[in-house]
Amino acid sequence: MSLEQAEGVVRAVVVYDGRLLLVPEADGWTLPSGTPEPAETAQATAARIVYELTGYLVDGTEPLEPGETAGETAVVCQLLSESPSDGGRFAPEQVRWALREETAGTPLPASVRTYLRGHTPV
Repeated sequence: MSLEQAEGVVRAVVVYDGRLLLVPEADGWTLPSGTPEPAETAQATAARIVYELTGYLVDGTEPLEPGETAGETAVVCQLLSESPSDGGRFAPEQVRWALREETAGTPLPASVRTYLRGHTPV
């Protein structure tokens, strides 16, 4: 596991029960994403972003292989709480848990699509 300081945009890949966590954006849905704080690892950034946006606690476990877009990192996260806490930017009814097949029109990095194809639901 790499513990280097993150740079650029970090995208959190949270899969639970075969579904991917998505948050709203202007024209559809996207992965929870944001930029790291000073000296923050990609794993810590992913966990913080998911909590700030949705209220779900996650553990950023492992960055995926670098994708086609420079300055972007996707981090696989394990869900630690089945119910979100209060205070996320989006209310629970504003987030989406989508099956892989339902993400066809969602702009996801190639590394995330590859991960989802090989992912076994937990």
